[in-house]
Amino acid sequence: MPRHQSPRGTFVEVANSLKARIEEDPTMTELPSAADLMRDYKVSRGVALRAFGLLHQEGIAQPSPGGRWRVTRAGAQGDQRPLDARIADIIADEQLEVGAAFLSASILSARFGVSRPTVTKALNKLEAAGVLASTGQGKVRTVRAVPKREERS
Repeated sequence: MPRHQSPRGTFVEVANSLKARIEEDPTMTELPSAADLMRDYKVSRGVALRAFGLLHQEGIAQPSPGGRWRVTRAGAQGDQRPLDARIADIIADEQLEVGAAFLSASILSARFGVSRPTVTKALNKLEAAGVLASTGQGKVRTVRAVPKREERS
């Protein structure tokens, strides 16, 4: 990538390069991490974050849990609800009953494309709300109550 004499505008070059990669690969759903951009383009973290910000302003990318950024495709609107609400929907979708074993954090992590700690935080919220029950670390969570579904607008 050609470099400017001044760092001004470098983030625009990085953002334009990312836009080109997104256009070339229609299956691309997640952007490289800030660390990857810093290494690949030899820029500072601030420049990488400004490039993400520019893509966000243009509606090309949006932040996702865990500090990553995902590609926003025209016409493809994902579920924007909090992770704990989406996890709670699994109980109704899979018709789990009270006392049934619930999915592990590893399985949910892969299913939603987020880190295990992010899933664990959402599961802890559901435990605090009385939807799930856990007997301790490493134990299987069980369904304590079937949550009521809210109508989506």
